[in-house]
Amino acid sequence: MTDTTTTHVVDTVENAIATPEREQPFAALGLKEDEYARIREILGRRPTSGELAMYSVMWSEHCSYKSSKMYLRQFGQKVTPAMKKNLMVGMGENAGVVDVGEGWAVTFKVESHNHPSYIEPFQGAATGVGGIVRDIISMGARPVAVMDQLRFGAIDNPDTARVVHGVVSGISFYGNCLGLPNIGGETYFDPVYQGNPLVNALSVGVLRHEDLHLANASGLGNKVVLFGARTGGDGIGGASILASDTFSAGGPTKRPAVQVGDPFAEKVLIECCLELFRDKLVEGIQDLGAAGISCATSELASNGDGGMFIELEKVLLRDPTLTAEEILMSESQERMMAVVKPELLDAFLAVTAKWDVETSVLGEVTDTGRLVINWHGEEIVNVEPRTVAVDGPVYERPVAYPAWIDALQADSASRLARPTSGDELRDQFLALLGSANLADKGWITDQYDYFVGGNTALAFPDDSGMIRVDEESGLGFAIATDANGRYCQLDPKQGAVLALAEAYRNVAASGAVPAAVTDCLNFGSPENPEVMWQFSQAVEGLSDACLELEIPVTGGNVSFYNQTGTNPIFPTPVVGVLGVIDDVARRIPSGWQDEGDNIYLLGVTREELDGSAWAGTVHGHLGGRPPAVDLAGERNLAELLHAASVESLVASAHDLSDGGLAQALAESVMRFGVGARVWITEIMERDGVDAATALFSESTGRVLVSVPREDDVKFRGLCEGRGVPALRIGVTDAEVGAQPVLEVQDQFTVGLEELRGTHRSTLPEHFGPVVA
Repeated sequence: MTDTTTTHVVDTVENAIATPEREQPFAALGLKEDEYARIREILGRRPTSGELAMYSVMWSEHCSYKSSKMYLRQFGQKVTPAMKKNLMVGMGENAGVVDVGEGWAVTFKVESHNHPSYIEPFQGAATGVGGIVRDIISMGARPVAVMDQLRFGAIDNPDTARVVHGVVSGISFYGNCLGLPNIGGETYFDPVYQGNPLVNALSVGVLRHEDLHLANASGLGNKVVLFGARTGGDGIGGASILASDTFSAGGPTKRPAVQVGDPFAEKVLIECCLELFRDKLVEGIQDLGAAGISCATSELASNGDGGMFIELEKVLLRDPTLTAEEILMSESQERMMAVVKPELLDAFLAVTAKWDVETSVLGEVTDTGRLVINWHGEEIVNVEPRTVAVDGPVYERPVAYPAWIDALQADSASRLARPTSGDELRDQFLALLGSANLADKGWITDQYDYFVGGNTALAFPDDSGMIRVDEESGLGFAIATDANGRYCQLDPKQGAVLALAEAYRNVAASGAVPAAVTDCLNFGSPENPEVMWQFSQAVEGLSDACLELEIPVTGGNVSFYNQTGTNPIFPTPVVGVLGVIDDVARRIPSGWQDEGDNIYLLGVTREELDGSAWAGTVHGHLGGRPPAVDLAGERNLAELLHAASVESLVASAHDLSDGGLAQALAESVMRFGVGARVWITEIMERDGVDAATALFSESTGRVLVSVPREDDVKFRGLCEGRGVPALRIGVTDAEVGAQPVLEVQDQFTVGLEELRGTHRSTLPEHFGPVVA
């Protein structure tokens, strides 16, 4: 940026007209030559330095979705009336909003903060949480929970520990300080993420229908107010420089572009905003995230009915040496921008003063249709706001079928040696249980507060997180997120469908009814035609599957340029599914608590070991084709689980995914320390599979449930009536001596202590003792 030791001469609009030939550093700001030419064409002159700063951040991949926009339209096109029925706000706003009944609505969204979290893991992850929470506040909602979806490099690589310690500390610090329970998420380790970890953060908020707020600046003469933290030099150019570029193989360097977070300032900001909403003092509101003031002013003005005039010198600064361009680009955290009627301004300022939130009136809404920004009386920006915020470039990037994918898909796991004896099965079962991706994540999750706020009904390690919305009626929501990068590498279309199916099934297993989707699509460089093929396939698969399940996508995020050098990450489309439950007292946990219950396996097991945890852990293999998905069957299964929950017929439910039946059995035993005696011979006979496949296959549409004996006949009748295959495969309460065990008859037995010891030791061995 500019050298602040010399006097900074402001580049005015007048100056830009007078000096058309002046060379400008557009490339250093992330703009391509043709994009710079287009900006000159739009303005009919060269841009001022301030305008160039605004266009560069707002036209970046991160803010403009220029490479993904043409594909993302499918989510809005593939909809049915049923999908719109409970959707109050869809894509295009800060977060989606869903009607959950009784006058309540839930808003939720997931976003990425990947690149900042590699450079400065603590602040990168912390400000990722802060940013997504502000999106929720800006809808008029009170944030009630967060979740995170993490991907790190190989667990034994020395740099992984640096990133893991920083990211987990950052998330727990920010979320715990805000008093928001962290109710779920996922963590995977794979060498493909070594130089480009993924830190996706999700937040959920609740609001009454009448409290909904949107981001627009309407009403001639209404005041534009900036409030919250002061503006500093952190995060300058973050969106354009960090999120829209690739790391060189040399590693991270761009530290000044990482923002710094203050959760206590954000906590005060939340309470201040909620009081402003309650007293109806706000016409439109926008959080300041990527691209800072550039984004907030241009988006508010674009969504309004006129223009906007801003006096930039009125911005309160943490660093007085900042230039006008730096102020426009700064991504300092904990800031909001509101549009306020003049007659309500004093009341607005009284509320911000009460909460000790610093506030400055920057300007007002005009009828010019232009966004005009002055700096000490001189005009430094004069643009049509839509050209900055809405009508940026849209690219139809080259797409190419990957040259390597046919060979990868032909390399099936069916050729891999399978265990045949009970001892071999036992060894491989324990190897999976203690593997990095299936091991207990308590080392991470124990650093989070799950129960702060007193409304958490389910959290780690259950299939989904659940929060009570209404204390009197018990109304609540469940939420689960999933993505399997290994499946997506084999087949990105099928992989995206599998992510949706699993999150949908996880929500259903809690007793809730799946209602809406958010997604965070993490991919390599869009300038690589093979990556664009992967992306186009994933979006097509996900949008088609949402249409078939009749569940709307409410919004989300695309994160490109996730690669190191020329090596992209596995396609990782994280899918979050929100479900509604009319009474959280009916929730279903993921493990059995009582002795003598019957254990049923719902669904059919096929020989589907390609891309499985078994193939990866035991054989170091990735190849073949991911499991098939029957979406109609998934929907039927979800309806069955809901009916069983309403009639209180099942005591526990746990979906089968990574690690198959063996992992689900182990987790169900460890959940409450109640053993189980299981037989797999009937699965082998009915489904025509061997013992290893019965235990380790990752076929979809399967759930493990425990049923109290007195409800057994009723439950079987429910399954028959709905056409869901159900096989009784065991009973709860197996003990050897006084110790609970998991006994797989004719194969092997493992005691609870050995299960827990194997499951819990992996992360502490690599990252140090569990945080008390």
